[in-house]
Amino acid sequence: MTLIRRQSFEKPSSSKPATLIVTALLTIAALYFLVPVYWVVVAATKSTQDLFSTNGFLLSGDFVLWKNLGQVLAYDGGIFLRWFMNSLLYAGAGALIAAYLAAAGGYALAKYRFRGSNLVFGVVLGGVLVPGTATALPLFLLFSEMGLSNTYWSVLLPSLVSPFGLFLCRVYASSTVDSALLEAARLDGASELRIFHTIGLRVLSPALVTVFLFQLVGIWNNYFLPLVMLSDSDLYPITLGLNTWLGQVDRLPEFYELTTGGVLLSTIPLAIAMIVLQRFWRGGLTEGSVK
Repeated sequence: MTLIRRQSFEKPSSSKPATLIVTALLTIAALYFLVPVYWVVVAATKSTQDLFSTNGFLLSGDFVLWKNLGQVLAYDGGIFLRWFMNSLLYAGAGALIAAYLAAAGGYALAKYRFRGSNLVFGVVLGGVLVPGTATALPLFLLFSEMGLSNTYWSVLLPSLVSPFGLFLCRVYASSTVDSALLEAARLDGASELRIFHTIGLRVLSPALVTVFLFQLVGIWNNYFLPLVMLSDSDLYPITLGLNTWLGQVDRLPEFYELTTGGVLLSTIPLAIAMIVLQRFWRGGLTEGSVK
């Protein structure tokens, strides 16, 4: 009993250094991501003169946040709001459909056995390794031939495919979707589509949220594809629109205020999506339903 008590008292002391190291690393990682956001918030409260004459991480005496945001929303007939809605369309619709298609493809590859399934999965893995910038020019040439360049479809259609999302859903479905549960549904007379929508999607909900968030952030921050595809400023997403403002700061310094204010507004939807959807990562709705 004495030996057991000594061991139980020694374990916390032996794990304490590891806990401190992990906590320190996580703190550094959090600072790495939060410090730029803090700088953007502070910069959006300053005028152009204060932006360069005061400390970047400290507030200045002249607090002009609401004035800057008002200028962002009113400039050029409210063009920023149009860019904002374009980004919501590209990122929202693209992420939602991409998550659904990835779940359907991953579920099929995990739960159905057919000739060539491993080959299909290998091709998907190869797609994960191809950067988006490598496919932008071929897509532009293809969409130009089809008459889709400089349209909403030229940015939206490439966003509907997520090789990484399909890979993630396939791996997740293999480990969480129980085959016995599917067989029970088939015996009850449920069709394959109904089984997928009522059982598969519910079990895959954590993977779906992950794919959705990855696609949402990736499409929202995408710059190169819209740059190649679009020439009409009314179709620009926020990233391309803010870059056009940033390109005019040498001629008109007040565009610094517009750019910093626009960047601050552009981070709000991503923060809301992360806060609202993070609870779905805690686990699937039907985990543990089958023994």
